[in-house]
Amino acid sequence: MSGNMGMEQLIPIVNKLQDAFTQLGVHMQLDLPQIAVVGGQSAGKSSVLENFVGRDFLPRGSGIVTRRPLILQLINNPHEYGEFLHKKGEKFTNFDEIRKEIETDTDRVTGLNKGISNLPINLRVYSPNVLNLTLIDLPGLTKVPIGDQPADIEMQIRNMIMTYITKDSCLILAVSPANSDLANSDALKLSKEADPDGLRTIGVITKLDLMDEGTDARDVLENKLLPLRRGYVGVVNRSQKDIDGKKDIKQAIAAERKFFLSHPAYRHVADRMGTPYLQRVLNQQLTNHIRETLPSLRDKLQKQLLAMEKEVDQYKHFRPDDPSIKTKAMLQMIQQLQNDIERSIEGSGSALINTNELSGGAKINRLFHERFPYEIVRMEFDEKELRREIAFAIRNIHGIRVGLFTPDMAFDAIVKGQIGRLKEPSLKCVDLVVQELTNVVRACTQKMSRYPRLQEETERIITNHIREREQIVKENILLLNDCELAYMNTNHEDFIGFANAQQTSENTAKSGRKLGNQVIRKGYMSISNLGFMKGGSRDYWFVLTSESLSWFKDEEERDKKYMLMLDGLKIKDIEQGFMSRRHVFALYNPDQKNVYKDYKELQLGVETQDDMDSWKASFLRAGVYPEKVSDNSNGEEGASEGSTSMDPQLERQVETIRNLVDSYMKIVTKTTRDLVPKAIMLLMINNTKDFIMGELLAHLYASGDQNAMMEESPEEARKREEMLRMYHACKEALKIIGDVAMATVSTPVPPPIRDEWLSTGQDQSRIGQTGPPSPGGNMKRPNPPPSHPQRVPPPVPGVGGRPAPAVPSRPTPAPPSRQGNSGALPPPLIPSRPGSGPGAGGNPPLPQRIQQAAMNAAAGAAVNAATSELMSSFGFKK
Repeated sequence: MSGNMGMEQLIPIVNKLQDAFTQLGVHMQLDLPQIAVVGGQSAGKSSVLENFVGRDFLPRGSGIVTRRPLILQLINNPHEYGEFLHKKGEKFTNFDEIRKEIETDTDRVTGLNKGISNLPINLRVYSPNVLNLTLIDLPGLTKVPIGDQPADIEMQIRNMIMTYITKDSCLILAVSPANSDLANSDALKLSKEADPDGLRTIGVITKLDLMDEGTDARDVLENKLLPLRRGYVGVVNRSQKDIDGKKDIKQAIAAERKFFLSHPAYRHVADRMGTPYLQRVLNQQLTNHIRETLPSLRDKLQKQLLAMEKEVDQYKHFRPDDPSIKTKAMLQMIQQLQNDIERSIEGSGSALINTNELSGGAKINRLFHERFPYEIVRMEFDEKELRREIAFAIRNIHGIRVGLFTPDMAFDAIVKGQIGRLKEPSLKCVDLVVQELTNVVRACTQKMSRYPRLQEETERIITNHIREREQIVKENILLLNDCELAYMNTNHEDFIGFANAQQTSENTAKSGRKLGNQVIRKGYMSISNLGFMKGGSRDYWFVLTSESLSWFKDEEERDKKYMLMLDGLKIKDIEQGFMSRRHVFALYNPDQKNVYKDYKELQLGVETQDDMDSWKASFLRAGVYPEKVSDNSNGEEGASEGSTSMDPQLERQVETIRNLVDSYMKIVTKTTRDLVPKAIMLLMINNTKDFIMGELLAHLYASGDQNAMMEESPEEARKREEMLRMYHACKEALKIIGDVAMATVSTPVPPPIRDEWLSTGQDQSRIGQTGPPSPGGNMKRPNPPPSHPQRVPPPVPGVGGRPAPAVPSRPTPAPPSRQGNSGALPPPLIPSRPGSGPGAGGNPPLPQRIQQAAMNAAAGAAVNAATSELMSSFGFKK
């Protein structure tokens, strides 16, 4: 495929850009514009399209030949062939066969009697000599239906054309034949509707060689008559005789060039006429489009280059077999691991902050101050079970005797049992901290994934150390518990003693609620046991205080839905449903009273387990304690029997021991809540940090061969090579963009022009025509005979050779000379038929013409008087 030199110059530029971006894996948005030809029947649209492509492959003939839109996709490819969408996989290497297939498929859809269809024919032409463009050949505009064409053929073709040329990425070639009236051009009118600003429309004048003798299109091609913003380009296509004679496109272009150079009206604009110039204009539009796209591509590449710069810096001088580099890399990674673990636990800030959930030191802090206290309270408060144990202990100590005094041995026995129960939540806290610390180590060692054996060995060494410290921490926590069991310090300053215990009321255990009505927590929860119609599916804004729980429509706290008092309420877990994704707990009244309206319990749902633990810890602060798991055994019956059969003295003794136990357990619980986190911090977390800082590197050196440990993973080697390749490709692409910007020039947009004639082109009164338009009516006749600059009376013949006497007349200024085709004066705005005026050039204004006629009449009268006098002197009668 040849014949378009401008396109051949653009192809290497686009191919370079495509290759560079393909290496980068970046999609290059170089969507080149579509080119559509619009015009009447037999205006030469298909020929213009073929000349741009450089191949002869479209059907030709008289009348309506293009009866379906042809969407021609040009695709740059090393091999040249064509392929139709309706015949996928079949390659056409002969372009004559492509023409026959277009005709065959057109007849198959539209019939053999000039029918039309808006169903397009999709043809792809692969060639090394084309750009990735889309060309559209559209049916010609017609007004009178023939054959099988519908009655509204004009409207159908018009709508079909508008669907293509209204796209902003479509260049419009408005093709009009020179031997028709340009002011009535439907192609220009449609182009004006689709492109009001005229930025995408280029006028193409065809059949300049078929104009009537004595007429030309010079004023139109010079954009003086019926102007367009981007002007007109004249072309001379092959005739049907040339096509039948197998005249190729190169010979046709040479003949076209000869025509423009030899024609007297077009000789001076020959460089701006012809198919090659039209190709250059279109290619310049493609170049402009490429240059407009380059800044955004350059910005994208520069951002990508800056993002890779830091990571590529460590790869530039990397040699995998250099032992010193491996040693340096190991030291850097261990140092990085130390910093990351320190930041994760101490919270000193990191570039990778988890914004989705608690982790590291923040989660350990929540375990210490929310989860651990909740577990202690959940096991500590069981009023009914505790009173039953105290009653049995007092009775068993007294034995068969009736006790007159409250036995202190009952206090020791009950307290030791309560202290022993603190072991379980303390050890559970250690397990949770170990799990989180292990997660921190695993997350921090992910940065060592470049060296998988080093990562695995580092994680193994640290995890083993944590497990060793776990045993030591648990032993020390059990030791703390044994210390509490070994000696009951009843002289503690916070212990109430026997005297005060007897005076303490039964509700002293609930003194923790005496906080005033302060706000403890706010947040969103849903009410799970309400129906959908009652608002159970939506979240409410809850406000928990030390005395009540209120909920509102939203966090603005204006529309209060309800306020629930917390007196006498308990909290319990609700088993999560099979399809439920929420974690649910409930508030209830142990006396089986309604809590909220007709509901025995209020079920509250939250999104995560952490939210549920945090809310339950907040309810503990408000004095709402969890339910206790009790065995439904015979002991329950015995307890109820013992409770009802106790005498007043035993009841007082139980109450006294209960108050003493409560007072002492507050001391022990406070100590446990304080010392267990401290023991974990000292013996596990701080020790692990010290181990990583001081001993990890020595353990790594002692574990085996460092060279084998520092072997790169295959994935990392590929990543390094890919990163370097991307980096260099990105720099190369930026260089190519710079070269393209230097090698190409964008043309400015032409200034707007007055094109009101397009909207009123069919108004005959505006164009000065009194009769029907004739072919070439807007064109002008070349080289009219020169007119005299001034009318003078004819000379009076002399008599006998004697000169005639001078005729006296007043001197008058000469009127303006009338120009011919010299172009010194602008053409009239309103075109007229050739030869219809008093001259081919411009006429003087009307006042001058009237003055000139008066002077001519006076001069004629003077000549007549002088002639009569002469005739009288010679004896002639008038």
